[in-house]
Amino acid sequence: MGLHVQGDALNAAFVRFKELADKKVEITEADLEAIVAEELGTQVVHRYAIHELDLRGGTATKPTARVVLTADDAKIEATGTGDGMIDAAIAAISEATGVSGRLASFQVSSVTGGSDALGAVALTLDAGDGRKVGGRGVATDVVEAAARAYLNAVNKVVRLREHPVARETAVGP
Repeated sequence: MGLHVQGDALNAAFVRFKELADKKVEITEADLEAIVAEELGTQVVHRYAIHELDLRGGTATKPTARVVLTADDAKIEATGTGDGMIDAAIAAISEATGVSGRLASFQVSSVTGGSDALGAVALTLDAGDGRKVGGRGVATDVVEAAARAYLNAVNKVVRLREHPVARETAVGP
C-alpha cells in the first residue's frame, strides 16, 4: 500500500488490526490506512482530489467527461471519452494523472435505500507493473462514485511508485 511502518508504531497498528478483525467480517485497505495514519499521527495524504467532474452523454452523443483535479496547490484539467459515462470519467482521470491500468474488478452496491440512495463502488486496478490496488468511492451518483473509487486507486499507485516498499523476509530472532 506504499506505507512504511516499523517499531512501536507497527506493534500498535497490529494490535489495533487484531481488535478490528474481531469486530468486522472484512477489513479493507481504507481500514488499514486509517489505523496506520492514526498510529503515525498523520493522515494518509492523497496526491489528487476531485475538484470538479462534468459529464455529458446521451443516446445520440459519445459520452465525455471533464475533470479538474487538485494536486498540491495546482489544478489539473483533462477530458476523456468512452463507451459510457464511467469509462469517460476514468479516461479523463487517467489523462490528468498520467496513471492508467486495467480494471480487474468493478462492483457497484447501494449503501442506502430509495431514489436518493448512496452508491458505493469498489474496484481493483491492475496498474500493469505487477501492482493491483483497490479503490473505493461513495456518492449519490454512481458515476461520481466510480470516479472517486478510480482516483482512490490511482492515489495508491502514485504512493507506491513514489515510496516503493522493499519486502524482505526476516530469518531468525
